[in-house]
Amino acid sequence: MPRPVLWYSLYYCSLLVSRVSRVAAGSKSAMETVETLVAHIQALTKPEDLAQLQSLLKQSQSDEALRSQAPHLAPLLAELDPSKHSLGYLYLLDTYLSSSISREQLAAFLPSIAHFLNTCSAYHIRFASDKFVSVCRCFKDQLMRQQTPIQGIIPFRSAVHKLQNSSEQLTTLHSDFLLLCLLAKCYKPSLSVLENDIFEAENPKDLFLFYYYGGMIYIGLKRFSKALECLHNVFTSPMPNLNAIAIEAYKKYILVSLIHSGQVPPFPKYTSATAQRNLKNYAQAYLDLTTVYATGKHSEIEACIQQHIEKFQSDNNLGLVKQVLSSLSKRNIQRLTQTYLTLSLQDISNSVQLNGSKEAELHVLHMIQDGEIHATINQKDGMVIFHEDPEEYKTCQMVNQMDLSIQRLMSLSKKLTAIDEHISCDPAYLTKIGRERTRYELDDFDSVPPKYL
Repeated sequence: MPRPVLWYSLYYCSLLVSRVSRVAAGSKSAMETVETLVAHIQALTKPEDLAQLQSLLKQSQSDEALRSQAPHLAPLLAELDPSKHSLGYLYLLDTYLSSSISREQLAAFLPSIAHFLNTCSAYHIRFASDKFVSVCRCFKDQLMRQQTPIQGIIPFRSAVHKLQNSSEQLTTLHSDFLLLCLLAKCYKPSLSVLENDIFEAENPKDLFLFYYYGGMIYIGLKRFSKALECLHNVFTSPMPNLNAIAIEAYKKYILVSLIHSGQVPPFPKYTSATAQRNLKNYAQAYLDLTTVYATGKHSEIEACIQQHIEKFQSDNNLGLVKQVLSSLSKRNIQRLTQTYLTLSLQDISNSVQLNGSKEAELHVLHMIQDGEIHATINQKDGMVIFHEDPEEYKTCQMVNQMDLSIQRLMSLSKKLTAIDEHISCDPAYLTKIGRERTRYELDDFDSVPPKYL
């Protein structure tokens, strides 16, 4: 090999070796920096140390050394105890999940995230609640991609309770938790948050989604009165502009009202003017169904459903529409109880347009079991005897239930009074009221006594 070529080859080799050495040294230095940070996390565990630890963690976020090592943080996270080192674990976990890791790596790390959500300290994670929410959302998104939402229900329920300052507070994770329960069709765990009265909510969208998903969960549980309450809260909440969540909630509210009571109540007075003006324009097919339902005729309802079937399907409400149709038989039987004391099964079948006395008997039996009517069936004669409601409200159970309801109403009354007083003293509210009133209103002055006139 000629000498110049050999010289250049040696020169480039030395450059390459030098670059590799620098990269290796830099990598080693970065790893040492991260290991030092882990040592600080392990040392600063007392409540009085958390402010200092958070300051160190915030500084490390802007350090190039930590960002360069982000995809390799999994082994270091394994050295930390999520229950003792929750704040430090949260920062490193958020950095790891925000790095360029593959979906396969993320899927493999899901059990560790679930373990962290179940065991972390509520006191620690509130120092960085935004990062905690980011980790939870990443966890939820991966579960939805894998189509395994049921794996996230218990960890997410734990995360919601830890992020809350009280059971009356609505967090941004509530709606995500309810969505997982919906997708998994595992409804009962959601009742731990749905049955709490909510008085604090920062983001209106979170509130709309919470009650919308809650309404759908109660529909799945066949608790239609609670479903109506949730859906009602969506479209009657104050809103400057109509939103898609309120529209979908109103459509479901119409259908559930027909299933539950056979009629749709009018808008209450406190519904925003925006909702009252515009909601009906987006739910015409559902209002047509309401009008036809009042006739009590199967054929007309079936014709209406066929006319709007594409709309019901695109709204994913066809299942509820079918329940509306099947509820008509129950509604017609209930009307018969208001007119007759005794009626044959065949007469019920003819009046309600059922396929014979056997089907009529099944309907009546189910309604008796569900407490929708009070009756006895004489199978020998094929007769149904209707009775008055036997409840006399004298039992200990009923008295206890009424007492609990009274106590809850008293508690709600106190809470509303406190909220009203708080709003009355709010500077923004007082400024708004001051602008809306004329400068000299007669109400601001006492009337002049007659003796001075």
